[in-house]
Amino acid sequence: MERKLQWKANLLNEQSVLRSVKRIAHEIIERNDGCADVCLVGIRRRGAPLAERIARAMREIEGQPVPVGTLDITLYRDDLTQVGPLPELSMEDIPFSVAGKKVVLVDDVIYTGRTARAAIEALFRRGRPAAIQLAVLVDRGHRELPIRPDYVGKNVPTSRSEVVAVKLPEFDDGQTGVDLYQLV
Repeated sequence: MERKLQWKANLLNEQSVLRSVKRIAHEIIERNDGCADVCLVGIRRRGAPLAERIARAMREIEGQPVPVGTLDITLYRDDLTQVGPLPELSMEDIPFSVAGKKVVLVDDVIYTGRTARAAIEALFRRGRPAAIQLAVLVDRGHRELPIRPDYVGKNVPTSRSEVVAVKLPEFDDGQTGVDLYQLV
């Protein structure tokens, strides 16, 4: 029997997402005493455009560019058999060395922590960062691994039968926001 999604609530509208991105940018700058040696790496798919938005906000605040890359963690996941029959391969685009840098991984939603763990493993194959921090737009709880984000746009307690959907213009017909759905 195929389960369907039923809309339950809007968690963040476009303005709320923008405010969250700006707040995360301020927090990253504050924690790292500026932008020196900081780079952002967005986890493919929706983490990548979020990383770009955070980097733009940081540049507006500090007046200097922040390097941004994209990481595809598909082959590093420990649950590939549950993700699909064949892993999807795509290009990583990290046009800078992560060695000695303060790398901020950016993702849209943190749930079990498995995606973040896979991203950390993938990063270490590219070099040894001075530090790895994690920024997420939504923390929905239910961690299976001891991973906690450093920067969170919104904490949303959910049940396992709920789905958090982040909408970004690059993927969702120009829409920006976060909605909560119930599996029925």
